[in-house]
Amino acid sequence: MPSTSTSTSTSTLAKKTAADVAQPEMTRGGIFFTPRVDIYETADEVVLLCDMPGTRPADLEITFERGELSLYGKVAPRPAATLCEEYSVGDFYRTFSIAPDIDSTRIAAEYADGVLSVHLPKQEQAKPKRIAVAGH
Repeated sequence: MPSTSTSTSTSTLAKKTAADVAQPEMTRGGIFFTPRVDIYETADEVVLLCDMPGTRPADLEITFERGELSLYGKVAPRPAATLCEEYSVGDFYRTFSIAPDIDSTRIAAEYADGVLSVHLPKQEQAKPKRIAVAGH
C-alpha cells in the first residue's frame, strides 16, 4: 500500500489525498502521487527530471506563478482487463519554490518515455562568470 506521507522519500511515491496537499491542489480532489524527481544544475540552467508514468503530453499542466512551479499530470484510466497493477491509479502533483535568479519567461519542458523534463534557465546575472587574471 502506498504511503500517505507527503515526504519526498526516494523509496516510494508518496500518496496524497486532497486533505494532504496545498490549497491550490484541493480543488482537484481524488488521489495524487508525488512524482520522484531528479534535479541537476549546470552553469546555464536547473533541470528537473520527473517520473510521471501513465501520463501523456496533452495531459500535463505546468504553471509558474509567484515563484512557484507546479507540475500536474493526469493519468488515463487503465483497461479493465489489467492483469497486474504495481502502482495505484491517481494523478501526479508537485510544487517547487523557484529561486528568483531563474528566467521564468524561458522555462521549457518536454515529455518522453514517462519522464517530464523541465528546463529552468538562469538569468544572465546569475550565471557564473570567469574573471581574467592579468600577469606582469
